[in-house]
Amino acid sequence: MMFTQLNPPIPVNVIGKGAGYAIGVIDYGQEHNLIWVTAISETGEIWCAPNPVVRMTKNWTMDRPEPTLAVVDGQVVSSNGSGTTDCA
Repeated sequence: MMFTQLNPPIPVNVIGKGAGYAIGVIDYGQEHNLIWVTAISETGEIWCAPNPVVRMTKNWTMDRPEPTLAVVDGQVVSSNGSGTTDCA
């Protein structure tokens, strides 16, 4: 297992939880998803979210648009935090 503290934190969106900042990444090795330790901005909660439910946010300087849809467990959900997928 490896834990990496992100400095500076990375702005991300956790499907089903909302926007926040990734403050760390946990890597359990082969055949496991990366786990993003994320502070959710609206609630102040800290969630450990698996890689499939974490999305980068819009970045106009890199010409990266806001992600609009994601596929999680075979279901298309909104990536703006309004989906019903629980990531914990």
